[in-house]
Amino acid sequence: MSDGVKGSAVFSRLLTEMGVPHAFSTRHGGVSSGMFDSLNFGNPGELPSAERDPATNIRANWGRLVSAIAVGVPGSEPDGREIVEVHQVHGDAVVRVSRGAATPRDAAGRDLKADALVTDDPARLIAVRVADCAPVLLASGNGRVVGAVHAGWRGVVGCVAVAAIREMRASGVNPREMAAAIGPCIGPDAFEVGPEVAAEFRRVFGAGTGHVVDTGVGGKAMVDLKGALREQLLLAGLPPSRIEVLPHCTVRDGADFYSHRRENGRTGRMVGIIGPR
Repeated sequence: MSDGVKGSAVFSRLLTEMGVPHAFSTRHGGVSSGMFDSLNFGNPGELPSAERDPATNIRANWGRLVSAIAVGVPGSEPDGREIVEVHQVHGDAVVRVSRGAATPRDAAGRDLKADALVTDDPARLIAVRVADCAPVLLASGNGRVVGAVHAGWRGVVGCVAVAAIREMRASGVNPREMAAAIGPCIGPDAFEVGPEVAAEFRRVFGAGTGHVVDTGVGGKAMVDLKGALREQLLLAGLPPSRIEVLPHCTVRDGADFYSHRRENGRTGRMVGIIGPR
């Protein structure tokens, strides 16, 4: 296993010290099989139904991950909490999950379309699913308000993490006291993009940004998602000492993480999950 990965989850040092229940899942320790081996939390949207990981497996995997949180973050008490997700669409919308209120749903009872959640409800855990995109977990200084963000390249250039921080600020959270953890995602040595994506990053971060490195081949470039997200968190007011960037690359570390790019879309999903203290 890579970078110290030993079990079902990796944890943020900052969030663990705060006693905030959270985890970034690995692909170890679940019940799923085949391409989903073994701690899988979702199916590729285009996969035929006969090849999909059964919902019973995914429910069992959730239970195992919650148990891993209890071990990895002592005293965090994640058991019995409702897990709330959104229908991710690579945008910048944020869903607020209010304390004691019904779980936000659309008119048909489905998860709302968004790419970030914020909550102050200690009876809930909020989660985003990833398989190369970056999961970002946020917590107020006292750990009572938290956020979970799904940030692919579109989410980064759309500033979805900044939108989540803005939503937390509406609850009185001071960004100077917040903590953030950027979890396992595709690394800068693996994320090759076309000229249109490189142009979007230069539009948002400036023509001379170090988050884009030209390859010299067909206008393609390598993009650093983690570096770009860290810059956005700094600009949103978080101190450097309160931003933790985990070292794992989902493409490189194939024994430990699913990767949409490495597996050409036929793979499982990890999650970033967090709840208030």
